[in-house]
Amino acid sequence: MTRIERLRNIGISAHIDSGKTTLTERMLYYCGRIHEIHEVRGSDGIGATMDSDPIERKRGITISSAVTSVDWKEHVFQIIDTPGHVDFTVEVERSLRVLDGAVLVLCSVGGVQSQSYTVDQQMRRYGVPRIAFINKMDRVGADPKRVIQEMRSKLKTNAVALQLPIGNAESFNGVIDLVAMKAVYFDGSWGEVVRREQIPLDLAAAASSARGEMLEAIALVDDKVMECLLSEREPSVDELRLAIRRATIAHQMTPVLLGSASKNCAVQELLDGVACFLPAPSDRQMWAYDLRQRTDGVSASPKIALSSDSGDATVAMAFKTIVEDFGPVTYIRVYQGQIEKGQAYVNTRTGKRQRFPKLVRMHADRRTEIDVACAGDICGVVGLESALGDTYVLDNYHVSLESIVIAEPVLQLAIEPEGREDSDRLVKALDRFRRQDPTFRFWTDADSGQMLIAGMGQLHLDVYIQRLRDDHHCQVKVGRPQVAYKERPSRIVPFEYRLKKQNGGQGQFAHIVGRLEPLPHDSKTDFEFCDEVSGGRISRSFIPAIREGMIEALSCGLLGNYPVVGVRMVLLDGQEHEKDSSELSFRRCAWEAMRQEVLPRAELELLEPMVRLDLEVPSEFQGSVVGNLSRKRASLSSSQDSEGTCRIEAKAPLAEMLDYANEIRSLTQGKGTFAMTPSGYEATPKRVAKLVTKSDTLRKVRVG
Repeated sequence: MTRIERLRNIGISAHIDSGKTTLTERMLYYCGRIHEIHEVRGSDGIGATMDSDPIERKRGITISSAVTSVDWKEHVFQIIDTPGHVDFTVEVERSLRVLDGAVLVLCSVGGVQSQSYTVDQQMRRYGVPRIAFINKMDRVGADPKRVIQEMRSKLKTNAVALQLPIGNAESFNGVIDLVAMKAVYFDGSWGEVVRREQIPLDLAAAASSARGEMLEAIALVDDKVMECLLSEREPSVDELRLAIRRATIAHQMTPVLLGSASKNCAVQELLDGVACFLPAPSDRQMWAYDLRQRTDGVSASPKIALSSDSGDATVAMAFKTIVEDFGPVTYIRVYQGQIEKGQAYVNTRTGKRQRFPKLVRMHADRRTEIDVACAGDICGVVGLESALGDTYVLDNYHVSLESIVIAEPVLQLAIEPEGREDSDRLVKALDRFRRQDPTFRFWTDADSGQMLIAGMGQLHLDVYIQRLRDDHHCQVKVGRPQVAYKERPSRIVPFEYRLKKQNGGQGQFAHIVGRLEPLPHDSKTDFEFCDEVSGGRISRSFIPAIREGMIEALSCGLLGNYPVVGVRMVLLDGQEHEKDSSELSFRRCAWEAMRQEVLPRAELELLEPMVRLDLEVPSEFQGSVVGNLSRKRASLSSSQDSEGTCRIEAKAPLAEMLDYANEIRSLTQGKGTFAMTPSGYEATPKRVAKLVTKSDTLRKVRVG
């Protein structure tokens, strides 16, 4: 096999506390990348290799995705360990965008949890094949059959078990490989010695039955295995592995493996599964937009197929930037061709040539310099200024890769420096955070003069505030959390507006006619602009200015100064003056038309961010928890009682859930747990909307 056929670009993704980083630490150890295992919350003060940030080690969670490269049985794995908390989901999003395969880690007790849904959707969005690893098989209550059933019913995936556990909970000590029909045990201080034996007699019947189910499931998605079964011939081990690989890459099944990372059990089998079942870069067809035939925007351009040949024209994507004291480090995935140290490549977003001064291979926070990165490689470029999703190509190759989906922030805080000496440090630090994290925003409120920061949740913003104090020595005062509301028009509004000003010199003249249309609630965009002007009534050079003026006017609505979304603006007609019309006059005309004519008649409604709740509480507290949720305007999706534990799924307004961690502890005597996932925006009831806009106005008056 060639190098690219032996290459696997994989991500480790899951719900928080499913054991992703612990699993990655074992994978590094068994591959010989590290020579000692450290725990996420270890007492040695070192912490897991991939959690290199001091805040990650202090909190015991992964905040930033980390990249490493390892060798396993003649294969090269480039691994990205991603966060599990929903507040840092952008790290998962941009990692999955550039990966070829993924390992979905599930807890043997918790099963499919809230972030499992989000990760599954992200994998589907980018067409990433996955294998599942049911972790923590040593825990009391471990039930892999239930987890597999939840994968089928909740994630709608064809989950097929390739292993059976040997023992249960504390007695778990190995797995039965249903493909090779062998019992696999893991001996030694760190489970590094793999021992394969005959299946124990007391498990032989269960193994035979499970293998039959596996063969039937594979036969349904693979004709060659079906032919074997119909001819009553037992497929060989190699035939089965190839069939599973084909079905996995084609998204027809999800192989399921079992183990316990913390007990050093069955991780090597997972590594074998990655090599056998997940695709190489050459196994996936990637596409790019042909900019030479662009019609209206990149997404409307025709697509062309990319190769995985290092000898073809270079196509690479920047998917992450970290800003350090000596400059930025940009993470790059090479899709086609190769990039070389010291060479210049064109950023298709800006059209500018940029030099790649230094290339590095990454291992968490450590780096090794390299001269060339080939097709399929993931590397770092030191000193490169870029934005998320930028495509880099050779001068004469005009293509652009599809960018990355970024969620909008839902929570904001007011922040101000405690002393004058902290002001400069604050702005510099916030700008660094913004460049690294596209879901982090900061700005100054035009009415109150307050500095505001926005993010994906309370934990997200808490981490950045802690970094301000620890890393940048900037002491700040922090206000109460504020929900990021939006405004939306609810009716069609035709308009005609004329701007005519004459002050002695050259005047300003612009005349536009059009209408506002509310976009459907399920629209994937917040703003659309449609130019239907005919006959050259308005010069083509003025049309972009009209669009910019409209967008600027929508940045601040009339209800509570929140952004206006869900808008389609149709420009129908207009008029210009030979001398007094300019881009500035048409931009101002569009802005005034929106503020004075269109928005006041659009019957704006307030939208509030919603969250999906997954709760686990003792059954005795079910009534009080459900009653509390009802008072918070939550709608219950399901409630299941099993063995004294009640699992509740609900949807609620984010504004009602800001202090829910303390409330759920109080309601359940500290025994309840929950997870929140953003779930889009919905219209706010009019009674609540009046209170929100009134309190927002009063707050700004007091501040002013």
